[in-house]
Amino acid sequence: MLADYVHAKSSQSSLNYFVVDDQDQDLVTQNQYYDATADSDEDGHSNDELQDEALKDDDFDEGAFGGRLDPNLSIDDTIALYLKEISRIPLLTHAEEVRLSKIIERGKKAALWLNQPDPSRSGRTLAELKERVRRGQVARCELIEANFRLVVSIAKKYVGHGVSFMDLIQEGNIGLIKAVEKFEYQRGFKLSTYATWWIRQAVSRALSDQGRTIRVPVHMGERITQLSRVSRELVQKNGNEPTEEEIATEMGITVRLLERIRQAAQYPLSLEMEVGEDMDSNLGDFIEDDSTPAPPDTAVRELLRERLSDVLGSLSAREGRVLQLRFGLHDGRAYTLEEVGQKFGVTRERIRQIEAKALSKLRHPRRSRRLRDFLE
Repeated sequence: MLADYVHAKSSQSSLNYFVVDDQDQDLVTQNQYYDATADSDEDGHSNDELQDEALKDDDFDEGAFGGRLDPNLSIDDTIALYLKEISRIPLLTHAEEVRLSKIIERGKKAALWLNQPDPSRSGRTLAELKERVRRGQVARCELIEANFRLVVSIAKKYVGHGVSFMDLIQEGNIGLIKAVEKFEYQRGFKLSTYATWWIRQAVSRALSDQGRTIRVPVHMGERITQLSRVSRELVQKNGNEPTEEEIATEMGITVRLLERIRQAAQYPLSLEMEVGEDMDSNLGDFIEDDSTPAPPDTAVRELLRERLSDVLGSLSAREGRVLQLRFGLHDGRAYTLEEVGQKFGVTRERIRQIEAKALSKLRHPRRSRRLRDFLE
C-alpha cells in the first residue's frame, strides 16, 4: 500500500516498495509498440503534449492537484503525502534519460558476466562488475522515480470505475517499471512517450480484473470502451441518440453482438443499496423473492387444500385415494392408470371407472360450488 511508501524512513528505501519486477505479463516489444500505435491518444492530442502537461510542476501542488480530480474523490493524507514527495523529485531531460539508460545497460551486461563461470573474461574485476550492477540499479530507480508524476496524471483519469485511486497508482507504477525495463534509448524517443502506453495498459488491465464484481474479459472491456466512444461521436455528429443499427454499423459488428456488449457493460447492484428520498430503505426491500411464495398465495393454497380435503372426504375412501394419486394431490406426482391399478390390485380399466365415477360426483353442484371460487 502507499502507506508503506510514505511512512518509509527514506526516499530510496520507499522506492524499493514500488520498484518490483512483474514477470508474468505478456508484453510486446518496443518495436511492436511504435509500429502499432499512433503518436496520439484517443482524443487527438499528441503524446508529447500529454506528457509535457502531465509532468508540469504545478500539477502536483497539493491544492491545485486536488482540484483537478473528480469532486467525488477524497484525497486522504496518505495519498496527499505521496503526491507531495514525488513533486520534489526533479524531472529528467532527454539527455539525462539517455545517460541513465546507458548506465542501466552496462549494469545488465555486468550482471550477465557475474553469472558466467569466469567473470574475469569480461576484462574487469569482480568488484568493478558488482559496482556496475549497483550503479545500474540506482539509475533504474532514478529513472522510475522521475516518471512517478506521469503515472499519477494518467491514473487520475480512470478514477471512479471500481478501483481506488491508490491501487490505480500502484498498477500504473508496475507498467512504468516494465516500460523502463523494455526502453530502448537508441531509437531517439523520450521514455515518457513509450511509458505512457504501458502505464495505460497496466491501469486498464487492473480495471478489467478488479473494477467489477463480475470480471469482464479484456477484449470485452475494449468493446465496451469502443461502444461508449462511438455513441458519443454519433451524438455529436447527428445531434440525436443513435439507433442500435447505426452504432453496430459504425463499430463493424452485428446488432446481436452489440446487445451482448451492452449486457456485459451493466454493473450489478447491491441489495443493501439505500434508496428513497430519505435513504431509509434498501433496494432489496422492493425486489420480490421468486423462491418464496407470497403470503397471499400461501393463504390461497392452504385454503384450497382444506376445501379439496373436505370435498374428497365426501367421497368413498377408494375414490378419494384414486383421485389423489391420479392428479398428484398426494406427493405432487400424477400416477398412470396402470400404476394406480397396481397399488389397488385391480386392472387399469377398473381404476378408470372409479375415477370417472368420482369426477361425476364432484360435478354435483353441492360439491362443485365449494371449489368454484378457485377457478376464477
